Amino acid sequence: MPIRGVIFDVDGTLVDSNPSHTQAWLRALQEAGLPADAEEIRRSIGMGGDKIIPMQTGWSDQDPQGKALAKRRGEIFQTDYLPKLNAFRGARNLVERLHQQGLKLAVASSAQPRELEPLLGLIGIEPYLQEKTSSGDAEESKPDPDIVAVALTRLGLKAEEVIMVGDTPYDLMAARQLDIRPLAFLTGGWSRAELEQAEWIFEGPAALLEAMGSGSLETALG
Repeated sequence: MPIRGVIFDVDGTLVDSNPSHTQAWLRALQEAGLPADAEEIRRSIGMGGDKIIPMQTGWSDQDPQGKALAKRRGEIFQTDYLPKLNAFRGARNLVERLHQQGLKLAVASSAQPRELEPLLGLIGIEPYLQEKTSSGDAEESKPDPDIVAVALTRLGLKAEEVIMVGDTPYDLMAARQLDIRPLAFLTGGWSRAELEQAEWIFEGPAALLEAMGSGSLETALG
């Protein structure tokens, strides 16, 4: 079936933000006097706070301590890291190109809504998006499929008409649970072997754009 839509992850896929998210969580945990392993946190980026907080602390993200930790992490990220972030090379051009080809586009991010908006502004892709979903639109973040499922429903397309573009195993797992074909970028710090659930793997947005040449997305994907 022809590809009619694309759902993008944002952090680590279109914006080089995964290291910053790692540092924000690390600092928030350390400030709270909690043990924190940088590599363990790095490998959890792509999930939302509803997953990371229980994994790191044993608290629920709805516990008072969990809420305080999430709030502090958000403050650190938005103040010290967000203003310094950059979109990956080719990110805006890729999204613009797919829009020009008539594809319906959405983003599905585990980020908080207040963080997603400035990230999208940084890339400059909001004019090309039909839909945008975040952790505020679903009870469970990735690798649960909830956020992606909301985006798919809002696009009004069938799963087989859509591909999901992400950078972590959690994006791929969420897509597969909905029978959406996943495409992975190697921009999030994961290896090809760790992204084995992907149907296609590219170095990043610029590489996919280059593979498209003057043709369509389907041409690039074969």
